[in-house]
Amino acid sequence: MRVRIGTFNVENLFARFRFRSDFSLSQGEQGIWTIDNTKFAPFSEKHHRITAQALGAIHADILGLQEVENLTTLRRFLRQFKHFMPNGGYPYQLLIDGNDPRLIDVALISQYPFGAIRTHQFDLAPDGNPIFSRDCLEVEVRLPHGKSLTVLVNHFKSMMGDRQQTMTTRRAQATRVAEILQERFGEDPGQAAWVVVGDLNDYLPSEGLEPLLEQPWLENVMERLPAGDRWTHYFAGGDKYNQLDYVLVSRSLAQANPNALPEIERRGLPQRASRFQGKRFGGVGHDNPKASDHCPVVIELEV
Repeated sequence: MRVRIGTFNVENLFARFRFRSDFSLSQGEQGIWTIDNTKFAPFSEKHHRITAQALGAIHADILGLQEVENLTTLRRFLRQFKHFMPNGGYPYQLLIDGNDPRLIDVALISQYPFGAIRTHQFDLAPDGNPIFSRDCLEVEVRLPHGKSLTVLVNHFKSMMGDRQQTMTTRRAQATRVAEILQERFGEDPGQAAWVVVGDLNDYLPSEGLEPLLEQPWLENVMERLPAGDRWTHYFAGGDKYNQLDYVLVSRSLAQANPNALPEIERRGLPQRASRFQGKRFGGVGHDNPKASDHCPVVIELEV
């Protein structure tokens, strides 16, 4: 059967209040936390609506998400914008609170039920710290024709601060994902049916991503697109367009789908991302509102 699987960093899908951009704590306010609308602002429903449009537009059957506050927020979002979702919504939703201090977690939503579920947020580096900044969420998705597809959802360490200084962390995370696949499927995981999706927070070439992307038993299907068409993220600070979002498929799935191409949905990007000349979703602004600073990515595979 044919399955559409993808990834989308939904950029701070929160239900909580946030500080206004012009807010700072004065000396007399230290330690005082009150909901004061002159100092706080709820996240914009316009922003969430455009995020939902972008999510629904790719018609994914299985979709990995990044930067979701919690499962309650995810369910509320899917329910509120159900009219944008394919087939009326995603009946199966999964999120396990992970390691990020900002409470941005990875999640998986699906048209098909889940089987075995495994979190890797407790995997430790030699220094005793968690390997994954959020989690590597491992989920068996049970397809209607009796087969299963294993999905690993990731959100690697960001480049914030300095790309090179954070490279070691991403390299450890990429190494661990490769190990997880070998632990699950043996020395040659390429024979099995699995997909790794997520925001790996680096662009190629990358020493940090090499331990995973250079494995002979997988394919980075984004490389099936022309080099200039692979970008999934716009960083206004440096006016940079890069591919940070990935879909990696096992060798067996790649060989069974030699002509499958990933699709990148850019209509939710802010107007300032001027490289995209196509029509935006209604209401997209120069900076805000927008769907996200990332683009959702999807590929259709015969599984």
